[in-house]
Amino acid sequence: MNDWAILAAGWATMAIAMAVLWELQRRGGKAGIVDILWAAGVGVLAVAFAAAGSGYSMRRLLIAMLAGGWSFRLSRYLFARVLGSAEDGRYEKLKKDWGASAQPRMFAFFQMQAFWSVLFAAPILVAAGNAERPLGWLDLLGVAIWVVAVRGETAADRQLALFRSRPANRGKVCRDGLWRSSRHPNYFFEWIHWWAYCAIGWNAPHGWLTLAGPALMLLFLTKITGIPPTEANAIASRGDAYREYQRTTSVLFPWPPKEVAR
Repeated sequence: MNDWAILAAGWATMAIAMAVLWELQRRGGKAGIVDILWAAGVGVLAVAFAAAGSGYSMRRLLIAMLAGGWSFRLSRYLFARVLGSAEDGRYEKLKKDWGASAQPRMFAFFQMQAFWSVLFAAPILVAAGNAERPLGWLDLLGVAIWVVAVRGETAADRQLALFRSRPANRGKVCRDGLWRSSRHPNYFFEWIHWWAYCAIGWNAPHGWLTLAGPALMLLFLTKITGIPPTEANAIASRGDAYREYQRTTSVLFPWPPKEVAR
């Protein structure tokens, strides 16, 4: 099976899974479950693509372990967050704005997520074509990037969850830990994670295509599904407190906060 057939099979699988999930949310579930399936789906596709790749078997095993571990952590975190809280404000707003056409448009949105999951997993298929033997320093660099990224994202998620668990913080803006130097440290480390596969797959045929992973993630985080709707929801719920946070704190890349004259 060539790479295009592998990608097509991955897309068909995710399209079916997203259709089933859409039906579940239509029957009274939360639209936020799409985030869980996206994270889990990209991981499953990555493991399948690593298995189907034509590169060195030990490297493909390494890629499967890294991508699978990333996916398991993120999907488990999202599962607890989505099922343990009210509907995500982003999806609540979409349903309200779409009105009577909400469910047909939500179906299209779920199917778009199916396509995006294949798009994000595709660079991993490229990396899995790296036949260079044995494992080398670029593979070690990829593992180091993965460890830093996953540990950083885990820390950011825990800091935010702990902040939100305290009743006294209701309506306030989290500035604890990593959130002091970035408004979205979880997104920053998520972006860093995709560089791991660039390092591991750089010597594969057309290895430069692995750069699509971090490039796409940066685009999605800053322009499409990440920061814009998240910040709009934060302003709606926290108002001036969040606007001040925007004035003083870097949007994505960690940086010392600015001092604001009083």
